[in-house]
Amino acid sequence: MRRVSIFGSTGSIGENTVDLIARAPGEFRVVALSGGHNVDRLAEQAIALDAEIAVTAVPDLKQRLADRLSGSGTEAAAGPEALVEAARRPADWVMSAIVGAAGLRPGLAAVEQGATLALANKESLVCAGELLLRIARAHDAAVLPVDSEHSAVFQALAGEDIAAVERVILTASGGAFRDWPIEDLVRATPEQAATHPNWDMGRRITVDSASMFNKALELIETNEYFGIKPKQIEVVVHPQSLVHALVGFRDGALMAHVGPPDMRHAIGYALNHPQRRALPVERLDLVRIGRLDFREASETRWPALRLAREVMRLRGLAGAAFNAAKETALDAFLAREIRFTDMAAVVEETLEAMHRENALKCDRMGLDQVMETDHVARERAAQVVAQIRTDA
Repeated sequence: MRRVSIFGSTGSIGENTVDLIARAPGEFRVVALSGGHNVDRLAEQAIALDAEIAVTAVPDLKQRLADRLSGSGTEAAAGPEALVEAARRPADWVMSAIVGAAGLRPGLAAVEQGATLALANKESLVCAGELLLRIARAHDAAVLPVDSEHSAVFQALAGEDIAAVERVILTASGGAFRDWPIEDLVRATPEQAATHPNWDMGRRITVDSASMFNKALELIETNEYFGIKPKQIEVVVHPQSLVHALVGFRDGALMAHVGPPDMRHAIGYALNHPQRRALPVERLDLVRIGRLDFREASETRWPALRLAREVMRLRGLAGAAFNAAKETALDAFLAREIRFTDMAAVVEETLEAMHRENALKCDRMGLDQVMETDHVARERAAQVVAQIRTDA
């Protein structure tokens, strides 16, 4: 029986992981589950899966979680340190689905104990890809991509020589504003940005889709995880969200991964790897679909893509600064402190300032450096937000 943990179990990726595990009774022993404010759902999951421990990231909610788990045999814990301790518990497979930089430390703890890390937390590779992959190699721990795009690339590369890859094409839905006139974006509201045309995701991820910051993160991830050169990575808008990525080889062939917009495929592939098991996902009817559309992903409309290329050029700690500034800008937009179109400006000004101060270079990345860069970048970005508010 495989021992598994799910960090971020109450989010979209986590819920789908719980669904797959619940469908395979007797195959898995659940070690740890974690969530945020939704402790009632976290407790429901823990009881249903007979988890050893359930952790809420919010310290003030520990007692409420403990009350919900009373008599179940599942231990209750709370706070960032409890998350890391739970990730250190022996497990064969760990899902990293905590959103944001908060997912980095539990992911590192998981690979340090040799677990296979199913990585849905984009920020781990963006902020500290060099560090994460180095520690994983040192502990003989596998890191498997769970983002649908990177799972698609991973599958297309199975049995292939990476040296034969000419390009990688990531697809993007385009988010809520893909058909808006570009001049109207300045008036976009958080409610409008949080409505995705194809996916049912959390609010923050959905807004990141509208701004294309999620795809910017995925560009950096592709570079970090696969070692694909930045100039070989392309992005196209694909409104149907059925082609998740394509890999082009030097003989001119394109290998496309096509499937329904259901995250249980990428999760199930990582959960069962290297085998393919039956999954409860839709089987596509190509005749009914009829056509697949692709459009240019304009860096004028979506400046986040241009900024991602700058991060890949700078390397070092640029990814950590980029992500921290992005999260700060997103918070400010959701709080209506800045406009939708201001988010990229916040990130760009933060990166430029830290680059001028030589604050993005490092010889050998360590966790302390990453966390310090994250802290400084958030402070810098908050200053830019305050200036934008003053100017407005």
